[in-house]
Amino acid sequence: MVCNSCLRTVIVQAGNFRRFTKRRVELNDIGRSFNATLGATYLLNRTFTTTGKMMVDTGASAKGGLIIDMLPEKDDDGGYATGGWKSEDGKLSCGYSSFRGKRASMEDFYDVKTSKIDGQIVCLFGIFDGHGGSRAAEFLKEHLFVNLTRHPQFMTDTKFAISETYQQTDMDFLESEKDTYRDDGSTASTAVLVGNHLYVANVGDSRTVTSKAGKAIPLSEDHKPNRSDERKRIESAGGVVMWAGTWRVGGVLAMSRAFGNRMLKQFVVAEPEIQDQVIDEEFELLVLASDGLWDVVPNEDAVSLARTEEEPEAAARKLTEMAFTRGSADNITCIVVKFHHQKTDPADLKHDQKE
Repeated sequence: MVCNSCLRTVIVQAGNFRRFTKRRVELNDIGRSFNATLGATYLLNRTFTTTGKMMVDTGASAKGGLIIDMLPEKDDDGGYATGGWKSEDGKLSCGYSSFRGKRASMEDFYDVKTSKIDGQIVCLFGIFDGHGGSRAAEFLKEHLFVNLTRHPQFMTDTKFAISETYQQTDMDFLESEKDTYRDDGSTASTAVLVGNHLYVANVGDSRTVTSKAGKAIPLSEDHKPNRSDERKRIESAGGVVMWAGTWRVGGVLAMSRAFGNRMLKQFVVAEPEIQDQVIDEEFELLVLASDGLWDVVPNEDAVSLARTEEEPEAAARKLTEMAFTRGSADNITCIVVKFHHQKTDPADLKHDQKE
């Protein structure tokens, strides 16, 4: 995603961004106030090695709900990390698969959490695809959902809470990296289910797709520099979009929005685009994945395969295998979420009619 041959040019030009960077850093006062509102307790994870089990996190949401993390620690040996989870009421199940693939290092992270807040079940699913290093993606895994569930307006104005938390977490990451010479970045594609309300937020070129009545429908649009509205936004801010093997911001970054990327922050923002959907019986499943999958697997193919697998863990594993077989040269990470809608038993219906 980052053109290393252009990096020196960007560093030389970084002086043009110093005034803006300084202004962003000065926003830390706002960030500290925001964090004070959300609380400062971080996760205390219990590590386990068997996939499909549950990690209980002692952190609580803003409304006092216990946050439960369904995932094991990230696999470091380059092999497949897979697992699955089902909700207690049987209405939801998910599976995940992550594979380093042909890359020398693993920069993808993923997260699945659940909590009960104000009597409602909340489920959170996220794909974070790092570039220039893994620190930004790992930071998002550790903090984004925790920050979100602690936002004071999470339950009353979820879209606003998501937008503000995304951008605040970006500022938090930039602050945490201010004394380093690194310039990591990351995408984020997240699906947040509050009761029967689904909020899909996206920054970058990871993607979330749903199967609705058998049809593949994208719930996010990739943030590519050559997207007409994104190009206009970048150029209006004084940036340039140029061809360097693919369309890139400043000839360097192949996406127009991301967390991190301090040197390009004036142009590469972390403001998410958010879609709001009400889950009904036509919604069958969700596929969230990094571009290691979407670069070689069309939306329709991903949904078609996921629909044929009863278990979402098997679906996620086969999707990563499909992407690798089709020649993906990137890290490949995928989460499949299946909705299990309750259907009325005909015998129960007859009984009700007699009564």
